[in-house]
This record gives sequence, structure tokens and C-alpha cells, in this order.
Amino acid sequence: MRFSQIFVKASSSSHSRNRSASASSLLLSTASRSYSHLRSPSQRPSFGIAFDIDGVILRGNTPIGGSPQALGRLYHDSFGTLKVPYVFLTNGGGVPESKRAFELSKLLGVNILPSQVIQGHTPFKQLVKRFENDLIIAVGKGEPATVMSEYGFKNAFSIDEYASCFDNIDPLAQFKKWTTGHVNQNNTIRSTACTQRVQAAFIVSDSVDWSRDIQVLCDILRTGGLPGREIAHQPSLYFANDDLEYQAVFPSERLGMGAFRIALESIFSSIHPNALEYTSFGKPNPSVFRNAETVLMETVPSSYQSANHVTGGNHVFRTLYMIGDNPSVDIKGAKQAGHPWFSILTRTGVFKGKENHAEHPADLVVDTVEEAVDYIFRKEGIELVPCRQFLRQAKTVVQRRT
Repeated sequence: MRFSQIFVKASSSSHSRNRSASASSLLLSTASRSYSHLRSPSQRPSFGIAFDIDGVILRGNTPIGGSPQALGRLYHDSFGTLKVPYVFLTNGGGVPESKRAFELSKLLGVNILPSQVIQGHTPFKQLVKRFENDLIIAVGKGEPATVMSEYGFKNAFSIDEYASCFDNIDPLAQFKKWTTGHVNQNNTIRSTACTQRVQAAFIVSDSVDWSRDIQVLCDILRTGGLPGREIAHQPSLYFANDDLEYQAVFPSERLGMGAFRIALESIFSSIHPNALEYTSFGKPNPSVFRNAETVLMETVPSSYQSANHVTGGNHVFRTLYMIGDNPSVDIKGAKQAGHPWFSILTRTGVFKGKENHAEHPADLVVDTVEEAVDYIFRKEGIELVPCRQFLRQAKTVVQRRT
């Protein structure tokens, strides 16, 4: 909630002590942020920030590590204007970037644009021209086929839809008393699945039903894209990331898409004469960080763009900060990307060590994302209004208006 909105609520509550207390509580809650400002309002930001989500910003759907306060500091006080360019750089996904941005905005209390959300499957957009009109299969939790359709793929089926077109393709289906969601079955889909060859399979997000998905993918990949037929050339296979583990709500890490890839690869190579061919995107791939840099450039407020346009291949930013919890993904990726990336490792997710990670040491280790943002602001010379000072000012405003 913006300061101006709270001020109006507080000033209109003079007739009710309870409402005054409520307004005061809201104001003091908002005031707990340490608001900050650039030394010069017209100064172009010389740095940008990329945040991992799971284990840094959220655990499940719960904000952690002071993430709402940390993100609030990236805006100009209470007006909601972006001050520091930032993006979310996550290997997660399963829903369109627009939906993820909306969800994050609600959870974190700031306005996040779809362009600020770079998910593991976001690079799949680059393959639209190649497979735009071909039959493709989208695997994973959430809305994998919707994701691919929004990217521009015109003939995308979820693996749920595709598997439902082949009777008995999953021999264990009768023992599964659950469903992954509504399956859109019609004659057109069944006809397409049974007559057209799958040209590519995309693992958009974590598989929900490993046994069925591995079985169906092996059928597709062994037969040139038409289950039940003779062995033929393998269709293309793409993974949104290769994370072996990730931090979810459970205290210890959960197996991720990298584990699913290992299982699929092992089984496929055991029943097929040739090794599995695939391409993995996501962190720590350096191309992901280069793409994030481009997005961050586009995120710089337009008032800075024209006056500070940089040509000749020079970096717009002096420093780009990657804040993550997974040394082998976030930190390794930032290190491989090189200048101008600076890696910050938090202890709120996969990494919980007291010292720096031995194999993939970060440039800085902190406890929380809020501590990371504090460090960045100090390093970049951004002045912080002390929290106690802001609280005193807030109390004065409430007292005068009640």
C-alpha cells in the first residue's frame, strides 16, 4: 500500500479510535521499510539486479528473507516508480510470464511487469520459427501447453492431452486415482496425435507423473514421433532447466528437472541403440545471463534511456548483481557469464553453509535477500533513510491526524 493511500486513511479516521489504531498500524508496517533515494534523481542507474525466486524471494507462496521490504527499496519512495532496474531470473515456470508477474505482484506488494520475469522456459520463444506449425508436446506442471501457445506455437499439446489419445499407452493408468487436470479430448486432437509425427518435445516444467511421462516420451523419441511404430530418428528434445535439486517448502531440497532428465536419459539409452539427444536451457547457461542483461537494459526507465544511450558494444551497467541460493546454478552461472556480473549467495534456500561454497564460491555470502540489497545500496552509494527516523516521522503524522 502506498504512503499516500495510508495517509488518507489515517486522516479520515479522527472520529474513530479503532480506525485510527488500524491506520497507524498500517502506516508503521509500511514504514518498517528503510526507504532510500539516489543521490541525483536524474542519474541513470549504474547497476541492475537479477533475483532468483525459490529459496531467495519465496518459499512456496510465502515471502522470505524480508523480500517485500527489499523489493520496495527498488522504487522511488511511495510513488511506485522503478528506481533500480531488476528482473526475476528463475529456472522455475509452468505458467505464462504474465500470470507469474501478477502472482508475484500480489505476494510481494510491488508492481511487477511480465517483461521482468525470465523463467526457465522463456528461451523457448526462440524456437517458434522452427516449430511454429509442427506438432509439439509440452510436459510439466501448471499450464505447459498454454505457455507454448502464447509463445506462438500453433500446434502444442500437453502430454496429458497427447497420452489420452492412445489407449493403454500408460499401463499403470488404472491404478492412478488422481488426475493432473482437465484433459481436452476431441476427435481433432485424437486424429492429429495418431497421424502426425511429433517434431519436438519440450519439458516446460517439472513432470507431475514421472512413470507415464517417461514411458510416453520414450515412445515418442524412439519412433520418430509416432508411438507404436517402428524405430526412427529421434525428434528434438528441450529442457527448460537442468536443476538436480531446488528448495521448496519441505526443509530439504526436492528433486528437480535435472533428476527427471537423468532418469529419462538412463532409461532411453538402455532401450535404444543411440544415446538421448537433448538441449537444456536455464541457469547456469551463460546465454541466460546475457539475455537477462538485455532485458535489464530495456527495464531502465525511459527517462534515462535517451540521455544515456550507449553504443559500441559497451555495457550499460557497471555491475549486475545475481542474488541466488543455489551455488551450482546461480553462482556458477554468474561466474561463467563474467563481467559485469557480481554473485551474491543467500542462506535461505539450497545453500545453508556458514562459510562460502567450496566449489562455486560467491563474491558475497549473506543471510537474506534484504541483507543483499542493503549491501548493494551501500556499495553503489545510495543513501538509506534510517528506519528509526522514518518510524518517528510516521508516528508524528498519525498522532497529528488522529
